[in-house]
Amino acid sequence: MPWWYAVAERDHTIQNPTSDDKIRLLGERLRLTPTATVLDVACGKAGPAVVLSRSFGCHITGIERAQEFAAAARERVEAAGLADRIEILEHDAADVELGRERYDVVMCLGASFVWKGLPGTLSALTPRARSGGHVVVGEPYWRRWPLSADVDDEGFVSLAETANRFADAELELVGLIASSEDDWDRYETLHWQAVEEWLADHPDDPDAPEFRRRNARYRDDYLQRQRELLGWAIFIARKR
Repeated sequence: MPWWYAVAERDHTIQNPTSDDKIRLLGERLRLTPTATVLDVACGKAGPAVVLSRSFGCHITGIERAQEFAAAARERVEAAGLADRIEILEHDAADVELGRERYDVVMCLGASFVWKGLPGTLSALTPRARSGGHVVVGEPYWRRWPLSADVDDEGFVSLAETANRFADAELELVGLIASSEDDWDRYETLHWQAVEEWLADHPDDPDAPEFRRRNARYRDDYLQRQRELLGWAIFIARKR
């Protein structure tokens, strides 16, 4: 069976509802330099890593468990001429010894599911950053809280409560880079288009009916609820 995300995120360079410009803004806020070291957990196809390393010259170690994405990441890094600055490791970050206080920046954009939510993610990432370094997480939050009874919170909370989770982890929240509706629309609609084109090219694939149903369900969820209610932001926190 083809992997859903390998099909749906075929055309994504940044696999989150954000943009190259906002990733560059992140690098500015982190004050990245050519001597900075960054750990990028669940780095996907290395979209943010390439933007940051190309813009600021920093050294990045990316960890990605999906073979399809890790292979695409290595190809992208090589094509960008950044193989001497970006290393891609194919592992599940939850099973890897990441070292302690090794990195100036430890980030996980849109993959807190690796540690079953934001609290677990912060607990896993914080020890890897040096004192005075930064922990960066891209995370959804609900713009309206509490939610109505017919909306599943999916384990996410309000913006204020999301910020409190950083404080609970003894991190000082120093920055927030929120997604716009344009960011969300680009991210979501690229899924729809890629899946529809895959369906047109594979009409007899045994998984085509399930892909069609899943694409329609995700599109309806986004249009009916998520576009209005669900936010996403890159949270920048300093380790004391």
